[in-house]
Amino acid sequence: MFSFAIVLVHFLALQLRHCAADLCNWTGSGFAAGVDSRIVLQVRLRCTEGSVRWVYPGQALRVVLEPNLSSNLRTTVCIKPSPSFRGASVFVERAGELELLVADGERPQQVFCFRADGPRRPALYLQASPQSDGHWSRRTMSFRYELLGNRSAAPNLGQQTSCRPCNDTELLMAICNSDFVIRGHIKNISHSSESQTSSVEVSAVRVYWQRSGVFERRVDPDSPRSVSSWRGHIHALLQCHVKPGDGEFLFTGSEHFGEAWLGCAPRYKDFLSVYQTARAARRNSCDFPLD
Repeated sequence: MFSFAIVLVHFLALQLRHCAADLCNWTGSGFAAGVDSRIVLQVRLRCTEGSVRWVYPGQALRVVLEPNLSSNLRTTVCIKPSPSFRGASVFVERAGELELLVADGERPQQVFCFRADGPRRPALYLQASPQSDGHWSRRTMSFRYELLGNRSAAPNLGQQTSCRPCNDTELLMAICNSDFVIRGHIKNISHSSESQTSSVEVSAVRVYWQRSGVFERRVDPDSPRSVSSWRGHIHALLQCHVKPGDGEFLFTGSEHFGEAWLGCAPRYKDFLSVYQTARAARRNSCDFPLD
């Protein structure tokens, strides 16, 4: 952990970037900071999602995320570095200290998330890495960001990620709060050691709801009548050792950066048993459509 006092000297000559109220994305250069080592560029972004692209990163950049979320003090912030991510490390500014979130050169395909609780706006501090030759070179530090409320679960919170099956209470909450709820079959599972993720190809019998268009209607190549069906991919962490299975499943989870991430995924018949028991006892968190 880095003491915020170490970098306070940069703020003595802070250069502010005045952004429009609806600004979601920022692209800028670190040349100004490279000339004066005291300068820290500051950017304020007003949207719940967008991107940051810092060309020729020099010294430091402070990014404050301040969309209109005054009614929601509990927020999760996720960032997804681009494949060209290099030239700087990303820190979370929290309670007067800087916590390392993404190191320069770290695996770019991964999504990094952190909690931003309390009244303070979440802020990211980007520290440029020194160049060994002392000359400017073409480096780009870019990432996409996304602010999530209580309703969405983050796909990866480091050591807090749990791979265990959901209990009955978690399952009953998942069908109410998830970004997507899908009933279907597992067609295939692929694994990537590079991104440390697994991808589950799902053929859906029914799409109860989804926040975006992760699942799309496609023609089934195995069908002699060219019947269309809902198809999509759901991601999970490789450490969870997702395995194929026969029969129908109820897939729930969250959507981040246009990708679906697995939450609870019981067999459909097991879900029916849990839900019907809870409904009979009036313990269901919400009404769910049953066929």
